[in-house]
Amino acid sequence: QVQLVESGGGLVQAGGSPRLSCAVSGRTFSISRMGWFRQAPGKEREFVASINWSGGTTYYADSVKGRFTISRDNAKNTVYLQMNSLKPEDTANYYCARGNPWRYWGQGTQVTVSS
Repeated sequence: QVQLVESGGGLVQAGGSPRLSCAVSGRTFSISRMGWFRQAPGKEREFVASINWSGGTTYYADSVKGRFTISRDNAKNTVYLQMNSLKPEDTANYYCARGNPWRYWGQGTQVTVSS
């Protein structure tokens, strides 16, 4: 059974640089596409970033490009989202997802950015 568990969220000041982690169970993590999404109150879930199995290909939403970095450690079955220069509009529940299409989802970790 595949499980995704996010961590690293919390209350952060604007300009802060937290790192989110997503630990993934399952034997095929190393060949799976991984991604991060977020959902702010009253808004639809939106794509943030994705990474292919090797880490060689990444994609970012325009709103986070240049500030966020997605990476993965296949030996640890973990994907990361390094967030820099946070803004209040980055406040959201952040989810990691796995697969193509996105079949498996975590429960999310809340990131709240104070101005």
